[in-house]
Amino acid sequence: MSNKITNFWRSIKFWFALKRGNNSLANQILKAIENSGAKLSPLEKLYQDKLKFQESLNDKDREISNLSKHLKKAVDKLDELELKLDFDEPVIRRLDDYILTPDAKFIEFVTKSFKLIEKDENLLQCTGIDQRIFDDFESSLAEYIKSELERIPEKKRASELEAAIKDMKLLKRNIDPDYGFDLTPYVYMMKYLSDHVYSSYLAWFLIYKSRLLPTKLNILDIGAGPGTVAYALALFLQSSSGFFPTPPMHICYYSLEKQAQFQYRGLQFWRQYIEQKRMPTNLYFRFDTTDIFSYNEQLKVLPQGFFDFIVISHCLFAEQAEKKKSFEVYRKIFQESLISGGYVILIVQIKRFFGFYGMQPQEDVTQEKKLVEKLVEELGLKLEWYKYITATGMRKDMENFSKFVQTLPVLKYMSPLQRKYLEQNYDSHHIIDDYIILAKI
Repeated sequence: MSNKITNFWRSIKFWFALKRGNNSLANQILKAIENSGAKLSPLEKLYQDKLKFQESLNDKDREISNLSKHLKKAVDKLDELELKLDFDEPVIRRLDDYILTPDAKFIEFVTKSFKLIEKDENLLQCTGIDQRIFDDFESSLAEYIKSELERIPEKKRASELEAAIKDMKLLKRNIDPDYGFDLTPYVYMMKYLSDHVYSSYLAWFLIYKSRLLPTKLNILDIGAGPGTVAYALALFLQSSSGFFPTPPMHICYYSLEKQAQFQYRGLQFWRQYIEQKRMPTNLYFRFDTTDIFSYNEQLKVLPQGFFDFIVISHCLFAEQAEKKKSFEVYRKIFQESLISGGYVILIVQIKRFFGFYGMQPQEDVTQEKKLVEKLVEELGLKLEWYKYITATGMRKDMENFSKFVQTLPVLKYMSPLQRKYLEQNYDSHHIIDDYIILAKI
């Protein structure tokens, strides 16, 4: 009994140390918990993983520093030979080894599977899906959520689900939820994860199609939730299997997220699902549990000049004061942490996008482009390209949408859970209405 009480108080002290940002004390307490042989709590296990990833990243930073020195020497030699060097075809092929070369048959497969139709230069209609990949993902996710929720006593589960559902419903009113309730990760996974992965998958497809997806890449996901962007990339690489020999992929995924429970549940499901797949991918996770609004005050320092892509997916704030403050942090991160020539990917739902400027979606393409350019400029970036991907094929609301939605791919494994736990009386379908914006400094 004495050991249980001691371990309980250690866990309480550990939690308070993290809450106050006292990482040194948290490290000492975690070491004591590990030495005692006690079973780690989910938060302690997540923090343990974070320390391991930090150590791995430090090794990577040292490696990058050494490689940078070697690269500078090589560049100096190239400068000396510049007048003599003829960039013939074999050299170009060697440079291409670092980029996934777009395969025409795979592009055709994705285009047909997702029923992608180009309506104009910036508008893509999407009414299909790769059932083989997404059904497998959705069924595994539904099974994971069901098994986790069934572990919770029914009475407690009902009250905690009610609080999380009420919070998440704020999204329908274009208000930012708190996301801090115990069962929020499961409610988000049931309600939004499949569609957000769907959207992010298409973002990676467009990056790949634009010949911009390297075989070795470092990704920073701001407001990462359970790791939506990483799941989408993994599914994209899975779906390419059989079309072309995929070279070994080396991916460093850095999750910047306020809610530790989101990160923990995302990693937990990753270990159950993605890590069981046979993929030519080495993916390394790093977790940073940080409130973006206190990023500067906490003197958090992300790796300098490290990331090939920084992604902000469905994490642009609706409230103007929060938007302004977050944009200040985003600009700082872009300036300091992108590699030279790196890219920023923004994924934002259409009503949230037009809501920034007090407007309703409309079919004025010229105005749309001006608003996209304005958003990108506010973030200190320059626009490369953007696509609005929508199921309806139009920017304005569709009449008889409830009838149209029945023609879209159904969430056949998640819908029963939504009926049971979210009190939803209809089947859900894959619906996309997001802007995918590519920009750089």
